Amino acid sequence: MTSERLDQRLPAARIDRVPRGILYMIAATVMFAVSSALAKWQVVTYSFAEVLFFRAVVSLVVCAALILPRTGLLVFRTARLRDHLGRSGTQAVAQSLIIIAFSLMPLAGAVAINFASPLFATLFAAIWLKEKVGLARGGALIAGFLGVLLVAAPGADSFRIGALFALGNAVLFGSVTAAVRGMTTTESAETLTMYQMVFLTAFFAVAMPIFGFSWPTGLDLTVMLVNGLFNALGQYWWTRSLSFAPPAAVGPFYYFSLVWAIGLGFLFWGDIPTLALLAGSAIVVGSGLFLLWHESGRKPLPAD
Repeated sequence: MTSERLDQRLPAARIDRVPRGILYMIAATVMFAVSSALAKWQVVTYSFAEVLFFRAVVSLVVCAALILPRTGLLVFRTARLRDHLGRSGTQAVAQSLIIIAFSLMPLAGAVAINFASPLFATLFAAIWLKEKVGLARGGALIAGFLGVLLVAAPGADSFRIGALFALGNAVLFGSVTAAVRGMTTTESAETLTMYQMVFLTAFFAVAMPIFGFSWPTGLDLTVMLVNGLFNALGQYWWTRSLSFAPPAAVGPFYYFSLVWAIGLGFLFWGDIPTLALLAGSAIVVGSGLFLLWHESGRKPLPAD
């Protein structure tokens, strides 16, 4: 067999575009923060399953409107249906846990605990995908997590039920992050997003009668529709981020969600940032900025 034919049979090497992945991740954090704030408001009145069902339905419609005109039904062509189902099922449980956590504790606290997810993502990526973390990436992740601990201020009340729900979400979300990264070797961001939205809608449609349903008022329905729109954009941009760069590179930038959560918590619930919260935020954001500088200066990136 000639070398030319051999090269044609080998899978194309992944080309990481870390700065672009970081930009997509930051944009996704804005969408997720607003969506989280809206969900925290809604879950006071409605079951978490209903809030997530409406969010998933709208997200599915929005993503379909963005994706299907360009791809058609070919976007659903895959040889990894079981992987899509498992990834979406795990994400459905993770989303349920964080929404429940929002109902039990302040928004910024739940978001801060959730920031353990990049560490779990890096761990899972190292185990499953054999990706190298490196000293710089590992140091930035550890520093960021120490900042999260400072924000969360662990103490006698650390084991509140809400914190346990948030931590459970962090573990599952980390595994989903690594799974998405692995699936991007064969699946496009559009395919990943569409299967996610279809399966999440189905999962929450089944869960909603179990956990409760009441038809929302006009204002609440509008909020649910807006929530779905923001979540759809966040999910798509988050998936795009992981298709451009490894979890260890873009994961720290998920920490920017904390900045938006602090602002939204103060604006809507009067949560005043503590010194520990501000100091921890500075650490996690600083770790992300360091990683951006490190990744951008390591080597020339290929032109897009």
